[in-house]
Amino acid sequence: MHDTEVVIVGSGIIGLTIARELLKRGCEKILILEKESQLGVHASGRNSGILHAGVYYTPDSLKAKSCLRGNMLMSEFCTKNHLPYLKTGKVIVVKSESELETLAELERRARANGASVEMIDEKTLKELEPSARTVKKALWVKNTATVDPRKVLEALAKEFESSGKVTIRFNCMFKGVKSSFEIITSCGNVRFEHFINCAGAYCDCVAHAFGLGKEYKIVPFKGLYWKLQRDCVLNDTIKGNIYPVPNLQNPFLGVHFSRNIYGDVYVGPTAIPAFGREHYGVISGIDREALQILKANAILFFRHPQFRSVAIHEPLKYLKPFFYKDASALVRGLKPGDLVPSNKVGIRPQLINKNTLSLEMDFVMIKDGNTVHVLNPISPAFTASMDLAEKVCNTLESSE
Repeated sequence: MHDTEVVIVGSGIIGLTIARELLKRGCEKILILEKESQLGVHASGRNSGILHAGVYYTPDSLKAKSCLRGNMLMSEFCTKNHLPYLKTGKVIVVKSESELETLAELERRARANGASVEMIDEKTLKELEPSARTVKKALWVKNTATVDPRKVLEALAKEFESSGKVTIRFNCMFKGVKSSFEIITSCGNVRFEHFINCAGAYCDCVAHAFGLGKEYKIVPFKGLYWKLQRDCVLNDTIKGNIYPVPNLQNPFLGVHFSRNIYGDVYVGPTAIPAFGREHYGVISGIDREALQILKANAILFFRHPQFRSVAIHEPLKYLKPFFYKDASALVRGLKPGDLVPSNKVGIRPQLINKNTLSLEMDFVMIKDGNTVHVLNPISPAFTASMDLAEKVCNTLESSE
């Protein structure tokens, strides 16, 4: 039996930043449960490291309210702790004139959310990103930066060591709920005053164990990346991030080019329906939930036009010619041989609402008694994490 003031399930970026915020507020004993043997095994460690500026999200959404401030807080944290940090900026380009209206909507949202953006012409785009291609206009997003996600996780854990008030218990899995103040884990029972669910791809399972969020279900999507040959011409000309105009009805941003903190240019990700919450390989990671996931995907396929479009087109990007076609629409001079395989792959734990058969576009937070559950922890969760942590703690402290 373990006793603690606050127990957090999940040591990803949201769990760690919440623990950090709790320490600031005077919490004396925090226990973080992590089923893996180390930090960063899943989404937080596989993150692109891009700090977004809040361009895509409607101003009334939790994502919009947390993204830009989270960007600034994370930037300050990296600077203070001498972590790798590069302010790269981002350009959003259009493939046809029909996308110009959506580009204008992105500018409107960005300004409403406080981001520093500028609508530029093709000449200015060439000065910023010599290889990028667009039709008439592009949106320059100035607040975008890049960090090393694993080093951020390690720096947060180091802060906890010096505090003596936070314990990260590895190889410890949440198993169930015994009472309002006690959970069952693979390491024994834990009694607590407050409980916070930051279980990432398993957030719905933990919420369901508390009898909450039964209308929600995680459907995983696999993000595969290629990268540019180090000696190809494009590898030297791409300065930051080149993104397409996305379909605003879907929460996916599309294949894009991003230079990481160490000079590698990654191209991706895909948004391929996966058959397991840890389905990183071709076969490895397909688990006993595969049939349930397949059923959920089939229902969405027939009833949700946007999902159907993703399900038809994204799996084709397993094949290089289809992936290359998407990527080459964004830049000039890309050759098939410039793209080489990458071991970078992630799972996007996308929350769906089973009642409305819709993909949730925003973070979802559920408070019940002395528990808070953070659901749909997808992009820009890494960017937003430090601001989101404040909001979670405010929710936890609010009257029941």
